Amino acid sequence: MAFTGKYEVESQENYDDFLKLIGIPDDVREKGRDFKIITEVIQDGKQFTWSQIYPQKTMTNKFIIDQESDMETMAGKKFKATVTMDGSKITAKFPNYLHTAEVQGDKLIETSTASGAKGTVTMKRISKRI
Repeated sequence: MAFTGKYEVESQENYDDFLKLIGIPDDVREKGRDFKIITEVIQDGKQFTWSQIYPQKTMTNKFIIDQESDMETMAGKKFKATVTMDGSKITAKFPNYLHTAEVQGDKLIETSTASGAKGTVTMKRISKRI
């Protein structure tokens, strides 16, 4: 399937501003800033296992497209969400941000947008297939 694979972060835009806006502590942002986050995706039709390996932990979300699933945020908060797919792009509404992901060639492109009192910030992360 299109998403299945392992990806390593190649570039990030607005990392600090985005993580600060969603409440990630300074020490956690510092640890992750230059860490090459690995994302591993297993896709079986509409069923996904999506793991991200950070310096301090590994976060795994399992979901089925168009079905409510138990999920976890980067900050470790549990919530329920329905992940949707439009063409080759998946979208998940996290409690305080909207996350989209798609594969273009050998790149995984993830975009997360959050809004707060100081405006809207979009973080874009591009990872290469390894």
